[in-house]
Amino acid sequence: MVVGSVGLRFLLMILFSCGFGFGTYGQQAPEVLGLRLEEPKTGVSMKGRDVSAPYGVSFRLRLFGFYLVNGTWPWVAFAEATRETNTDPCEEESRRTSAEFQVSDFQAADNHSGLITVQTKKSISSALDGEQKSNPKYHKLCILKGVNWVSVGAERLHIVENTSGPFLPAWGYALCIVLLIIACSVFKILNLSLLWLDPLELYVLHSCGSEEEKRAAKRLEPLRRRGNFLICSLLFICALGHAALGILFYHVLGCIISAIFACGALTFLVAELLPHIICSGYGFQLAPNMTWIAQICMVLTCPLSCPLGLLLDLILRRDISTCNIREKTMEMIRTNVNDPYNEFVKEEFSRGALRTKTVEDILTPLKDCFMLPSTAVLDFGTMSEIMQSGYTRVPVYEEERSNIVEILYVKDLALVDPEDCTPMSTITKFYNHPLHFVFNDTKLDAMLEEFKKGNSHMAIVQKVNNEGEGDPFYEVLGLVTLEDVIEEIIKSEILDESDGYMETKVKRPLAPLEIALEPKSCHEEFSLFKMPDGEPRIRTSPQLLLATHRFLSREVELFSPQRVSEKVLFRLLQHPSVNQEVKFDPGNKLRPEHYLYTRNHPVDYFVLLLQGRVEVEIGKEALKFENGAFTYYGVSALTAPSSVHQSPVPTQRRSPRDPFELGEAASPSSYCPDYTVRALTDLQLIKVTRLQYLNALMASRVTQSPDPPEIKILPNSQTKLLNERNTNPEFPAHLSFFDKIENYC
Repeated sequence: MVVGSVGLRFLLMILFSCGFGFGTYGQQAPEVLGLRLEEPKTGVSMKGRDVSAPYGVSFRLRLFGFYLVNGTWPWVAFAEATRETNTDPCEEESRRTSAEFQVSDFQAADNHSGLITVQTKKSISSALDGEQKSNPKYHKLCILKGVNWVSVGAERLHIVENTSGPFLPAWGYALCIVLLIIACSVFKILNLSLLWLDPLELYVLHSCGSEEEKRAAKRLEPLRRRGNFLICSLLFICALGHAALGILFYHVLGCIISAIFACGALTFLVAELLPHIICSGYGFQLAPNMTWIAQICMVLTCPLSCPLGLLLDLILRRDISTCNIREKTMEMIRTNVNDPYNEFVKEEFSRGALRTKTVEDILTPLKDCFMLPSTAVLDFGTMSEIMQSGYTRVPVYEEERSNIVEILYVKDLALVDPEDCTPMSTITKFYNHPLHFVFNDTKLDAMLEEFKKGNSHMAIVQKVNNEGEGDPFYEVLGLVTLEDVIEEIIKSEILDESDGYMETKVKRPLAPLEIALEPKSCHEEFSLFKMPDGEPRIRTSPQLLLATHRFLSREVELFSPQRVSEKVLFRLLQHPSVNQEVKFDPGNKLRPEHYLYTRNHPVDYFVLLLQGRVEVEIGKEALKFENGAFTYYGVSALTAPSSVHQSPVPTQRRSPRDPFELGEAASPSSYCPDYTVRALTDLQLIKVTRLQYLNALMASRVTQSPDPPEIKILPNSQTKLLNERNTNPEFPAHLSFFDKIENYC
């Protein structure tokens, strides 16, 4: 029984061994033909058939062969190979377990390929001998075939030093990137500011600019003459800076795509866009203070940029920064600017000067506008004031000047009689002209288009005033007219007849007046303009008085506003001693009172005929002719007397060459006309004596605007003669108004 059990056990063992061997030899062992590095990481590379990797990394290898899924794991490993022995390193288990490359995982893709994950670690032997750098250790790929490990393939793996670590700390990278981007931005600003103007424009600034611009242009000229050398130097340094930025970003981010986008975005914003923004407004001001940086750059890059700049000078014969299209454009403008019908000229003429300015830049302030209240009455005084203003459109306001409610056209007054005293509101409400309001920020080209529509040629400029704690309100700033816009286009003032009359500036220099008077006290006394008590003997209509005032101020130079102020002249014409009448006696036509001037009889007065007719006899031939209203005589009696006889020139301006030039030997009444003027009808006339005229000059000198005609006082005995002459009973002209001078300086 014991023998039977032993035999049974032996039989079972034989059967088990045969079954195991059949299973083992019936399954094919994996065959590896080669390997490839998959998804290389930083520091891991494959050159030829050698794979190198630093310590502490994990990478993947793809195996190629047959029956890769038949093996029982682990069936792949690495073993350190030595050159001293010819034995297979994979046979020793110690070499496989102590290898620096360890396989941790296998993923079969199919029966012919699969991925293994390999990790590197420092072995004890490597840490002790430290011979890796001079004598690197190679590892072979080992495959389990049956029960034996064998090496396959010619591929070798070895450890290299980890060079992927940062060579600068994080703050070092950040500092380098900031410094480089600032340097690139500065060099770009330098490039734009120094090369923004071409040499011709720089020469214009040096010749015609302000003092500051001239100094800046003078400092830039030496550098600007070497334009190609300068631009090559600056561009070369900028290129170096951009390349360095790309490398730094790659070391920081570790990815090419990320480094490209990060470096490009930062360079665009800080080193390109920002310099253009700065140079567009302050480039010319910054350039003179940065010339020393440009000089340093030119010295540093001289070996490369100087020859290249000279080569560009020889080839291009101009600066590379000077655009050739600019020269062609200027030539086209010079060719077409003489053609007023050219579209470019019309567009720029009508809109070019108006795009940047607003109506607030050219408006007439409200305080300077001629306006009338709505309660005004259209009598002679108001209508005369409107006519004297010279405006064709007059704003009408209620209570305060900023509250404009109507507008009055001068043509509306054509059928209005001043004697009717029509209220202003009646006329404005009858015509009801619309008001045109615009805001202060309206561009002039838009304003011109509005005026061209024909609705109105005057607009009221207003703005929204939201200052203070109250509600916002519209504040009227002033007026703008079509004439203002046209003046802005042509860059010149437009003067019409009314402007010429109202303008009191001296258009030509006047000769200094030398008046022979004894100086009195210099206190400002205006008592000589006091009107006499009682009603005037001669009543002159306001229309005739205004016409006389205008005629004298325009046609007779001695009464022009440059010599006699308008106010003084108006008071002078109103005085009874100046405004006189001559009654004609038909029964005795040769009465002495009929003669205004007698030939060879000295006189010292000027006469302007207002109404009536006179007979003038002139010359040795006794030529006779008749004159009527607004003819004047005796202008020379008010100015320097002459030893020769002078003839009257009615309704013409008389311009004495040396007015008021008196000498001690000359008599104040030495003007002797060579003509005779005799009344033929009743006359109304203006008679101004020489002393009255001199008094008017003195009064105008006190009240006139700055720079009046120079008046030199020559004290002599003529004052007494003039006074005696005017107080003589032969001239009972009521001279209490101008009988003496109480103020002049």
